[in-house]
Parts: sequence; C-alpha cells; structure tokens
Amino acid sequence: MKIIKRSGAEVEFDPRKIVVAVTKANESVVPSARMSEVQIRRIAEDVESAAMNMNRSLSVEEIQDMVEDQIMNQRAFEVARRYITYRYTRALVRKSNTTDEQILSLIECNNEEVKQENSNKNPTVNSVQRDYMAGEVSKDITKRILLNPDIVEAHEQGIIHFHDADYFAQHMHNCDLVNLEDMLQNGTVISGTYIEKPHTFSTACNIATQIIAQVASCQYGGQSISLTHLAPFVDISRKKIYKEVEKELSDIAPNITPEKIAEITEKRLRDEVRKGVQTIQYQVVTLMTTNGQAPFVTVFMYLNEAKNEQEKADLALIIEEVLKQRYQGVKNEKGVWITPAFPKLIYVLEEDNIREGTKYWYLTQLSAKCTAKRMVPDYISEKVMLQNKIDKNGEGHCYTCMGCRSFLTPYVDEEGKPKYYGRFNQGVVTVNLVDIGLSANKNMDKFWEIFDDRMELCHRALQSRHERLTGTVSDAAPILWQHGALLRLKKGETIDKYLHGGYSTLSLGYAGLWECVYALNGKKLTEPEGEKLGLEIMKKLNEYTAKWKAAENIDYSLYGTPLESTTYKFAKCLQKRFGKVDGVTDKNYITNSYHVHVTEEIDAFDKLALEAKFQALSPGGAISYVEVPNMQNNLDAVLSVMQFIYDNIMYAELNTKSDYCHICGFDGEIAIEEVDGKLIWKCPNCGNTDQDKMNVARRTCGYIGTQYWNQGRTQEIQERVLHL
Repeated sequence: MKIIKRSGAEVEFDPRKIVVAVTKANESVVPSARMSEVQIRRIAEDVESAAMNMNRSLSVEEIQDMVEDQIMNQRAFEVARRYITYRYTRALVRKSNTTDEQILSLIECNNEEVKQENSNKNPTVNSVQRDYMAGEVSKDITKRILLNPDIVEAHEQGIIHFHDADYFAQHMHNCDLVNLEDMLQNGTVISGTYIEKPHTFSTACNIATQIIAQVASCQYGGQSISLTHLAPFVDISRKKIYKEVEKELSDIAPNITPEKIAEITEKRLRDEVRKGVQTIQYQVVTLMTTNGQAPFVTVFMYLNEAKNEQEKADLALIIEEVLKQRYQGVKNEKGVWITPAFPKLIYVLEEDNIREGTKYWYLTQLSAKCTAKRMVPDYISEKVMLQNKIDKNGEGHCYTCMGCRSFLTPYVDEEGKPKYYGRFNQGVVTVNLVDIGLSANKNMDKFWEIFDDRMELCHRALQSRHERLTGTVSDAAPILWQHGALLRLKKGETIDKYLHGGYSTLSLGYAGLWECVYALNGKKLTEPEGEKLGLEIMKKLNEYTAKWKAAENIDYSLYGTPLESTTYKFAKCLQKRFGKVDGVTDKNYITNSYHVHVTEEIDAFDKLALEAKFQALSPGGAISYVEVPNMQNNLDAVLSVMQFIYDNIMYAELNTKSDYCHICGFDGEIAIEEVDGKLIWKCPNCGNTDQDKMNVARRTCGYIGTQYWNQGRTQEIQERVLHL
C-alpha cells in the first residue's frame, strides 16, 4: 500500500511510523494517562486496515486524521491532545515555507500527484517541470496573499475548486476563440516581426500554427480556430497555380485548353492542401509551448460558415483532407500509427451533410470512419444549436466552443452584428454539488440554504478572477490584445472594457449532479424523481448566474466542468468529510457535470436524449458522450448515432479505445488491473506494465488524454459500461 507525502511523493505505507509517533505522544503524558503497547499497536493495525479499505493512496494528513480517531477510540484523551498539538505545531513550521519540498519533488520526478495531474503533460521533461515549479510559486502566492482565506479553505476542503490557481498570480485568462480570419486577412505581428497576408494556402497554414503556439503561451486554457478562415486561401493558391501551369505549358503545348489547365491545377491544388493540413497536424502535435505541452487547440469544421458556394467547396476540400490525415494518425517513436491528442476536431452536422443523398454526405461518412478509429471528430448539431444559442436580436447562431467545451454566450456588437471570434473566458470556479447534497442530510430546506451560501462563495471567488484581470494592459500579451488574436488595442490600453457587457464570460462550474441527487432522495437521474430534482438544481444554478449578470453587467454562465485530476480530489475530500456513503462516495471519483454515471446500464440513444435536457441548461459549456466498442466494422451504427445527435442534442462525442503496446505490438485495448491496492495499465497480450512502453489514448474530459491519469480517473475509466 502507498501513501502520498506532503511533497507529493508516493512512498510505501509503514505502520511502524504510526507506532513511533503515538509512542512519543504517549510518553509525554503522566503514566496514569498512558496507553499500553498493545493499544498502540492496535491503533497502527486499525489505521492500516482502514487505509487498505479505501482502495487508493491516502495522504499523510488523512493517515494522521485516522490516528487521531483511533487514539480517541482508546479513550486516551490526553495523548490525543498532545498528538494534535504536535501536528498543529509542525503545520505552523511548514507554513513558513510552503513550496520548497513541492519543487524539489518535482525536480526529482517523484511527485506522484503532479505526475498524474494532466494527462497530456510529461513531468520528466524540463519545460514541464519549469511550468510546474512556477505554478507552485504562483499557488503559494495565491493562497497566502491574493485570495481571501475562506475561498482558499473551501478550495482545499474540496467544497469548491478554484481552477488554475497556478496561473492566477499572473494576469492571464482561460480560453479563447481565436480571430484567425482577422490575423490572416489583415496581418499580424509575432515576436516583433510583422506577418503580412499569406499568398498561398500552405503559407496560411504555417502562419496559423505559429499563431496557435503564441496564443497557447499567453493563456492557460483551450483555444479554437475555424477552418473556414483558411478556406479563402485555397482559391488564392488555385489562381496562383493556374498561372504557373499556364506559363509552364505555353511553350510546349500552346493549344492546351483552359479546361485542361484547370484539371492540372486542381491536382496540384489538392497536393498543396494536403501539405498545408499536414503542417497543421504535425506542427500542433510536435510544438511544445511554454507550459510544456502541445497547444490545447480545437479545429472547427462548419460548412455553413463559408461566405459563398466556392468557399464552401474549398472548405469541404480542407475538411476532407483533415479527416483523412487524422484517420491515418501520427507515428510514434516506433513508427507505429497512433491516435494523437491534438488538435481536437469538431464537425458540424447540418442539412447539407446529415443524410444519404445530401451534397456533403461523403464527409459525414468519412467523419464516422475517423471517429470509429481515432475518437474524433466530435459533433455539434447545427439544428439544435440554432435553437439553443439565440442572441438579443432573436437570431440563432452556430459556433465552436473554446477548447473542449467552454461556450461563449450569444453576443451582438455595437453595430448590431453577432460576434464570436476574438472573444474569451475569464476563468472558472466549480462548486462540488455532492458536498451540498451530503451536508443537507436529505433535508431539502437545508439543502437550498447551504446551496445559497455556496453560491455566494462561488460568486466571490469568480469576482476575484474578474478583479485580477481588471487593469491588465495589452502589453501583457501582444499577440492576444494588440495583434488580432482577440483584439487590436493600442500599447498601454487596458482590456477592462472587454471584461463587461458580454464580450467575455465568467464560468460557474458544477460537478457531481448525479451523486448530489442520489444523496438527497436516493434516486438516479435516469429515474423520474431524480431527473426532476436534477433539472430543478440546474435551473437554480442558472438563476444565480442570471442574477449576477444583471447586477454587474458581466456574462456569468453555467459550465459543466470537465473534471480531470479534480474528480479524485473531490472524491477524497468527500470521503474525509462524510465517510463512504453507498452510491455517493463509494468511488474514488465523482461524475462530471450532469452526466449519467459511468456504471449505469443505458443505451446510447436514451442517454443522449436524457442528457440533452441537462445540456440545454448548461449554456457556458457541456458535452455528452456515449461509450462504444470497436466500431470500425459497423459504421452504419456510428452514422445512426450521429443522426440522432443532429436531431436531439447540441454537442456530443463517441468514445472508443485506441492503444498500442511497444513490447509485443498489441493493437487493441490496454487493460486496467489492481496491484497492491493501486490501479495499473497492463497489456493483455504480453503483460507489459511499463507505461513508457505503451500508448494509451482515452477521452476523459471532452478531449483525449495520452499520458496517464490519477487513481480516481483511472477507476472511472475502468468502470465505464458500453452504451452500444
């Protein structure tokens, strides 16, 4: 059995240390108040047994809490008082320097929690370590100086989660929708160098990747670009290639027809499109930004976003090539084609592509084939989104999320025109709904009373994010604020105007609706009573964001949080506060947002239909999924799910598996097994358990992870049931 030290390092549990610590406390009291050696050994044994039953690595603090409880059970109250006093004294000493041990454990690569914090970061790489080290300093400053103590305490107890505290000390924001069109058409500046409008499609793709890298280094969340903004450069290349072909053939074939020149031109153009798309795919996968990972970028594929039929046809050409290259994958160090994590792809289902016989049905078929093998693209229903995203002019809009699921609110600029590209999200604070449900102890009046208090806490935490960005000058990130990725402000100008009026958003996240409802009434979201209460809670959350927005002219929006490492943190905190409650805290994870629990037996269509009701009440972001087996030989079923998505839910995805073992060449699903109380990944063919010698890709939070996950998330992956 393992335990997690305060530095984050994982070590073997040693009950003798409990015996030593309790013995010291025991010897410090008068003989008449002391315990026997047998009692002390029993304390160590009982703690070890309780820790084993938790089925995860406990922290030192959790072990010490158990020791306190066991000393009290022995009725050795004076010993317990001395033990508690010693702990408190040591805590005061540690507060004088809260970061040294954390940073040293990062450098030595033995910080187990950090290793599993982000499934797309490799903590052995210097650039990742540097980012984590800076993050530890930032978190320390944030906790001690920048945030109110009650917000910090609530965050540490898992009552709320103050996201990305490791970036809070700087004036940085979360996600953005990059205005690639403005930057390509009107030029931009990268690292002090002016970049003019590109003259070919391939150059436009190359510039786009540089923009992506620069943006990723200036914020900490996801970003999205649209292929529509690259489409005009296809025709620019077409005209250039046509002239080149015409000139080449003028001497050797003076009588060649324009039609033949056009035919040759299109063949060369396809080759240029292939090279341009390859640039985006390989550059994004191989780029390493300042935070030590590939840029978290989403690529949006929406045919109806094109301005005319020629642009739409060229956009279709790009989309086709993107899907073909993603289907192929990228080669790992062994030369084997594997599934990359980024860029994330989103394909819009629309009238022109959703049914057999429609003009772009072939693209939808290609999307299905790609999804079955590589888990992308994900799908947005134009039909449902136009119903859900209505602006103040009464018009519906279809647009991409920022990253994996964070959606902007509908916005109309001062000229009455809808605007999405160039906007951003200020940050996220998530409420742990499960904690509220358990704290209420099945009393609904108490639940709503606690709920109100937690909303006020979240509101103040979100205001802290807004206030931290207030006064930020454009010079802090020129690529964002001065050179078109978001805005074109002057040097020294602040971004304050764009923090209000709906231009940007603040996200109130929520997690664990399934467990919250079950804690309150013993019903699942899949049961009528559970669904009714779940929807009531969602509506109440929206009432709060609407109230804050009206009072402050800031677009607060409800956001279905994509818990990654936080799912484990919340679960551990809940177990500490409430113990193991059947159906609520008996897992080492809690359920993301409004999702049906991963262990619930439900078919894909029922799941999507149910979750659509909740997704509509999560306007700041949410995504639903269905878990499927290998579907490469059953594309008709994939297409059926996609068509159901089009008619019923705004944003959804299909999850399959895509793994590879370097040792034996196994290409299938790498299994999860429990060894010595810890979940590990194991090749079912050769038994390989070396994570450095296998590729595992799983979608956990709306995007694909390709490193490894903490024990809570790993258990969640292991327990998923299939929906098809």
